[in-house]
Amino acid sequence: LIIIAIIYYINNRIVIDNTSFTLVDDLNVNIYSVADASDFVEQIDGEIISSDEIDTTRLGEQTVSFLYLNKDNKKRKGVFEVEVRDLESPLVWLGNSYSVPVNSEDDFIDSIMCADNYDSNPSCIVEGSYDLSTVGSYDLKFVAKDSSNNESIIDFTLYVYDNTNIDSSPQENNDIVVTNFEDVLNDYKTDDTEIGIDVSKWQGEIDFTKVKEAGANFVMIRVGSQQGVGGEYILDPYFEENIKKALENDLKVGIYFYSYADSTKEAEKQADWVLKQIDNYDINLPIAFDWECYSFFNQMELSLFGLNQVAESFLEKVEKEGYDGMLYGSKNYLNSIWKYHDYDVWLAHYTDETDYDDEYVMWQLCQNGVIDGINGMVDINILFRNI
Repeated sequence: LIIIAIIYYINNRIVIDNTSFTLVDDLNVNIYSVADASDFVEQIDGEIISSDEIDTTRLGEQTVSFLYLNKDNKKRKGVFEVEVRDLESPLVWLGNSYSVPVNSEDDFIDSIMCADNYDSNPSCIVEGSYDLSTVGSYDLKFVAKDSSNNESIIDFTLYVYDNTNIDSSPQENNDIVVTNFEDVLNDYKTDDTEIGIDVSKWQGEIDFTKVKEAGANFVMIRVGSQQGVGGEYILDPYFEENIKKALENDLKVGIYFYSYADSTKEAEKQADWVLKQIDNYDINLPIAFDWECYSFFNQMELSLFGLNQVAESFLEKVEKEGYDGMLYGSKNYLNSIWKYHDYDVWLAHYTDETDYDDEYVMWQLCQNGVIDGINGMVDINILFRNI
């Protein structure tokens, strides 16, 4: 029996063999990317049958492997090293110009979002001379550099303006553009979509009977918001009235919370607060995390990956309680900032046909919607799956 076992082991052992394949020249992989060992195999005389996933959450060298059948149909293992590096330049949220009032007391540099995928404190400086006490234009460079020496350089013009000369008298506008809910219903309602709205205190008192009769299938209701970074959580003054009347009129209901969370701990506390507020209601659509305080980002000492973890902490908490979680964001921010999460997306893109090319389950297509039952404008949304 021992001899049989030895023969079986010899015939079936997996031998390391790096002679039947070649690797690509570049064995670097970007931090937080998705990759496995087979991604680095350029050619192979055989067939890959399994491959190690690379841990891209930590920098440094890693030994990775994959299993393959060689040309003789023998199982073999390829083993090699890759290096996880930060290959991405910092993000600077700045166009080709920036304007500040003359004699501004605050340094405008702090208001320009400067973020890195990995570093929580990239170096962010402005090169060139300017004088905030003198009206004029100044050609400058914004330079951002992370600890891996990845660098972003943006040329821009700083405009220092005299706000005392600005005409602040009210301007008449007789060309207000609105989006009629009925038109959206006609254009976008299919067997695979539902059309609805999202509301908060800004819509005031709502006649949900009329909203339902107008063809709305669902409503996303703001449960509350945080009063600035580190601030308390405030219940939307219309939340209870909105959710009760929406449910009475057989509308599907989802929830969103407007957050200034700057840590995973803060986000988890917010999720607990939201769960407490909605405990007695039938929530059959997702709970959305709405974080839009980008002007405060520089103060938070977060990386972009860290910000995504903040959102994930909130959404993971609500999903553990049996709800669906969803991340709200505009197209540009979803493309540039919300890149490291695994949750459904509520896309904000005000257009007739979005070119956002990632997956999303809800689309906020306008903020100038009009519908019976609401005195004023409202956001209109399309739900693309029946949750």
